[in-house]
Amino acid sequence: MSELNKTPLYDLHVELGGKMVPFAGFEMPVQYPLGVKKEHLHTRDHAGLFDVSHMGQVKLTGANAAAELEKLVPVDIIDLPAGKQRYALFTNENGGIMDDLMITNYGDHLYVVVNAACKEQDIAHMRANLGEGVELEVLDDRALVALQGPEAAQALSRICPEVNDLVFMDSRHISIDGVDCFVSRSGYTGEDGYEISIPAADTDRLCRLFLEQPEIEFIGLGARDSLRLESGLCLYGHDLNPSTTPIEGSLIWAISKNRRADGERAGGFPGADKIFDQIANKNYTRKRVGLIAQGKAPIREGAELVNADGVKIGEVTSGSFGPTLGVPVAMGYVATEYAVLETEVYALVRGKQMPMVVSKAPFIEQRYYRG
Repeated sequence: MSELNKTPLYDLHVELGGKMVPFAGFEMPVQYPLGVKKEHLHTRDHAGLFDVSHMGQVKLTGANAAAELEKLVPVDIIDLPAGKQRYALFTNENGGIMDDLMITNYGDHLYVVVNAACKEQDIAHMRANLGEGVELEVLDDRALVALQGPEAAQALSRICPEVNDLVFMDSRHISIDGVDCFVSRSGYTGEDGYEISIPAADTDRLCRLFLEQPEIEFIGLGARDSLRLESGLCLYGHDLNPSTTPIEGSLIWAISKNRRADGERAGGFPGADKIFDQIANKNYTRKRVGLIAQGKAPIREGAELVNADGVKIGEVTSGSFGPTLGVPVAMGYVATEYAVLETEVYALVRGKQMPMVVSKAPFIEQRYYRG
């Protein structure tokens, strides 16, 4: 077995009692002595600091970078304003999702963040398909952290007042305590907050400075998972995969209007015809839905979903206890006729049918700061 990678914050995680586990080829903290539930609630009430340095960071330069990248995603990149970030999807020829990613226009270059498990595949995909004149640089000398929660802004602005000027999906080069960082007001918890790309050599020092703020605690992967699930946010490789289209994945909102069949730059991305057919003709048989368990036991990924007669209608792709709500929540795929809100379905757990109700996701109110 190959040796696991370590992020620039590995020593700090260990020093602070992080329980390290293998994740996407890295040793990552699943939790700290506070424990997953308290870490989750601390992020919802105050501010949590997450190490997400295992993600891939890429810089694209060249006059045609936006037009070339737009050929690979169903998203408007050409007209993405400087200083703004957008959620995007790499699709394949069958309309399936190869990865979900974030794209930022920094004016003289595009900054792309891809998922850790898909990093090598995504970089190879871009290298193979971005036309001449686009230069791709992997930023493997930078770490990435997320500071999330309702008190994230007040804590970070004590160190760097400039971060208060950003609203949701704004991105800027900002000097934090003398360090050149890429800062976006975004994140994956449903809370206000920031994602901060930091030169690797400065990451330990800056994060220690963040942790000196009374609002901020280090948070592990366990709480990151329950936070994103409560917020109805997909985890690639679980809720999304290469055989699932954006329409089946309930991500039609992630297809920009000017890239749809009647838009001014319609199609031109892999799998466009199949995706447009699904939009126009509802030509699909399953859909991603939110699910709330009616009992107290969490329903985990992989549980089969059946109807009242015990006939299989789908499966759970993410599931855990939702500490904010105090009930078990899940996401999964069901046959389209069962994808109506308030429909009762059943999860098979050790041979028993456990009732669940199809529910709106996000399960909590998202609190992004829009100004």
